[in-house]
Amino acid sequence: MMAQPFYLPLDGQDDTEWEHVQPTSSTVSVWSSSMQHGSPPAALLVRALERCGPRDDARLSRVAVDILGPIPLTECRVRASVTRPGTKVELLRAELEAKQDDGTFRAVATAQAWRLATADTSGSTIVHDEAMRHRDTGRDADPAKFFPPGYVHMVEWVLLNKPGGTGPGQFWGRPLVRLVGDEPMSPLQRLFAVVDSANGLGAKLDIRKWTYLNTDLTVHLYRQPVGDWVGVSAESSVGPDGIGMCAATLHDASGPLGRSAQTLLVRRR
Repeated sequence: MMAQPFYLPLDGQDDTEWEHVQPTSSTVSVWSSSMQHGSPPAALLVRALERCGPRDDARLSRVAVDILGPIPLTECRVRASVTRPGTKVELLRAELEAKQDDGTFRAVATAQAWRLATADTSGSTIVHDEAMRHRDTGRDADPAKFFPPGYVHMVEWVLLNKPGGTGPGQFWGRPLVRLVGDEPMSPLQRLFAVVDSANGLGAKLDIRKWTYLNTDLTVHLYRQPVGDWVGVSAESSVGPDGIGMCAATLHDASGPLGRSAQTLLVRRR
């Protein structure tokens, strides 16, 4: 499998409102070879949010992604706007659409984000989450043993414990390809390119017998991520009626930095 960026830019588009990109085979989901894994679209939406009227005195503090259905491997377009402007608090919205067989586009995912003005609280930081073990104490995972070519092959995975075992599923991930073309990825884009995998590696159900697709991804960040590696400590809960959730603490090399949550649709294969 050729290592391509998750998306290739489509130049020459006569469209001033939307940015058009072409998903590559690097985005293919583990659930179906005809749809994208949730992480690349989430990172693409975050990229649009970061590029929407960027401010040096403010940052994204919460991003809520809603996946509106299977995201196909067709041409996509993305845009973002400020829906609630403000000096200290802003609400942003990003939209992702995919081309259909008849040439029209349909909405496949959205993201809403709070962007808050920053201030110096470095002398009063409070962190309750425990730091994860360093990735050097884990073992490299080889997705080729279990999954067909696609997204999971485009991330370097280090597992700190056995998936499905007792306690949270803990892992480190680092994207091996870029998000759009040869454009460098921001630390926040790298985080979103990994974190949607929390429900997979935090699951206790056997993936050979169950599916547990997520319909959303919400990330709260009390600190900006830094570096290339993203650490996730995730655990899923499943109710009695086919609905579950996955909650995770997020880390980088400097320690914990936020939390994520996903709603799960759980079904027996």
